[in-house]
This record gives sequence, structure tokens and C-alpha cells, in this order.
Amino acid sequence: MSGDLAGRVAVVLGTRPEIIKLAGIVRALGDRGYVAHTQQHYDPGLSNVFLDGFDLPRPEITVTGVGGSGRASQFARILDQLTAAFEHQPPAAVIVQGDTNTAAAAAQAAHFLAIPVVHVEAGLRSFDRAMPEEINRMLIGVMADLHCAPTDQARVHLLAEGVDPARIVVTGNTVIEATLEMLPDAAERAKVLSRVGVADEGFVLATIHRPENTDSPEHLATILGALQGIGLPVVMPLHPRTLARVNSFGLRDLLGGINVIEPTDSATFLALAAHARLLVSDSGGVQEECTVVKRPLIVIRNSTERPEAIDAGFARRLLPDGSLATGLREAASDPEWIRSLADLESPYGDGTASAQVVAALDALLRQRA
Repeated sequence: MSGDLAGRVAVVLGTRPEIIKLAGIVRALGDRGYVAHTQQHYDPGLSNVFLDGFDLPRPEITVTGVGGSGRASQFARILDQLTAAFEHQPPAAVIVQGDTNTAAAAAQAAHFLAIPVVHVEAGLRSFDRAMPEEINRMLIGVMADLHCAPTDQARVHLLAEGVDPARIVVTGNTVIEATLEMLPDAAERAKVLSRVGVADEGFVLATIHRPENTDSPEHLATILGALQGIGLPVVMPLHPRTLARVNSFGLRDLLGGINVIEPTDSATFLALAAHARLLVSDSGGVQEECTVVKRPLIVIRNSTERPEAIDAGFARRLLPDGSLATGLREAASDPEWIRSLADLESPYGDGTASAQVVAALDALLRQRA
């Protein structure tokens, strides 16, 4: 911990998606805010490269012992260390994003100390309590003083749970501006394609990391086998969790024929995404980013808290079962799907979400002054 942090706004993050989605808010706050990093994603490829890519300041608070530990340990360590830091130098408010263990534990630390909690990307619901993220979303929803909902549907979920309408602001999703900012120009995108060795609309870009897919040897084998048989080259930035499960389950052979690359920075991933014939992922962020780069997405999930991309036509959801291989082949051979997306508007807002979040935060602080 460094400097005088009391009275400033703490922006708590710990994972790659949180860095991406909170970068605009951190910059909009300027010296009024600071970053607290839990290191939930402790791999440099999932954390440091994104802090640098968005030119964010070094964290003023860093939580230790979180990355790689179990869920209970992560909660305990984040809650313990952030409570001590916030008690020592109370922030004016604490901003959390999404549905991670970082967000839920940080919200609890602030709430226990009567510090206002601002939840960015509030109100998402999958209605699947088997998802750890769903429980985190619900926990934060109980504690938040300000709910920054990305869509009208998210606002409806919050109202159904009894949240005071005065505490909900529909801001759009900060991922839109982050994607627009980090998407390289045409020349840089061409360099990325050349470096990876793929042609425009001639490949599939796949990312798989969620426990529901990676912690089951059957599901993981089904997904990798379906990617092998998709009929196009597949580029796969391999998440550390997925690599560990591939090795422990003895599935290395199913990576044969797949162009496995290291986890990429945001600009590289978006450059690839913007030119892929098809995206295949279980990532929540990719469900949003696909609406900016106008690429079709197959979501491999049991359920999704982001139905807007599916409802708008950008994405379709498939299960990791015997029908997956056929579904992927059909999607990859459907060029009309790409063409149909060109003129669709993103359901996640106009790219001004960070400014709207900060404006809503300022209104909250004025009310409490």
C-alpha cells in the first residue's frame, strides 16, 4: 500500500475481464480513484499484460495468496486483506465488476465497513445456481448501493428481486468502449493474421475455460474433438486452467491439429476475432465482444447470463454433447450468418458506459455528503 488512499474511490479487480471492463472507469476517475488488485488471475498472461495494454496505474493495494487457491481460500484472503486496508484508509466508495470471487469478496469487505458499493455489470442472471458466478452475482446484488446495469433486461432482473429503482442506472456495458479502443487497425490486424498463420475468414477462434467444461473429462474431450472435426483451421489461446485439465485427463492427443497459442493480450485476440469465420467460446466477455467485431459466436454453456447476444442474432448456444460436432460444422459453413451481422447494433450500449458509471457514482456520493 502506498500514498494516502483515504477518501478516494477504490476500483477492485483481479481477473483479465475485470481489468478490461474497468479500465475506462479507472481512467475517468483519475487521481480520485485507485486500483486494488487481488491477483485472482496470477498468471502474467492473464493479468499484467492487460494492465500494461490499457496503460493503467500500478495497484495501490495488492492482495496476496489468492491466485491458484480454492474458492473458500480466495474469499477469506480477499475479505481479510481488503477489510484491513479499507479500515485503515476508508475509501469514498468501492467499485466492483461482474461476478468473480474478487468482486463478491470486495463487496463484502466494503459493506461490512459501511462503505458504498458500486456494482458494474449488475443484474445479469443465468438462473442456474450451479454456477459459482451466479451466486456471486446474487451476493453482490444484495450488498450494492448502486447497480450499474448494462441492459434493460438486467434492470428487470434487479427490479424483480426488489431493488429500489432509484438505485439502478442502465449504463450499457463498458466492454463496448474497451473493445473499440483495443481493436487494432486493418494494417495491424493483417500483421497478426500473418504471424499466427491464418487467412481472413479462413479459421475458427476458440477459447474454453469455464469449470463446467474443463473440469469434466467427458465435456472437455467432446469440445476438443468437435473442434478437431470442424473443417477449418482452429486457433486456440489456451487458458492455464484448460491446459492443466488437458494434461491431468490425458487429452493431449485432442489438441493435435489445433493451433494452440499462449493466452493473448486484448488487441491480439480482437484482431483474430474480427477476421475469424466463427468464434467458439464459453466466455462471457466474448459474448459481448462479438457484437462489436460482428462475428458469429457459438456459446458452449449449459446456460448463459447474457441472452442479449443470442436474442440479437450474434450468438447461438450449444451443449457439450453428441450434437456439438455437427452444430459447429454447420455454423462454420454458414457464411450468410456473418453477412447478416454487419448492420446489427450491439445490444450492450453505445460505448459511453464508463462515463455514465462515474456520473452515477458522483450522484451517489453527493447524496451521502
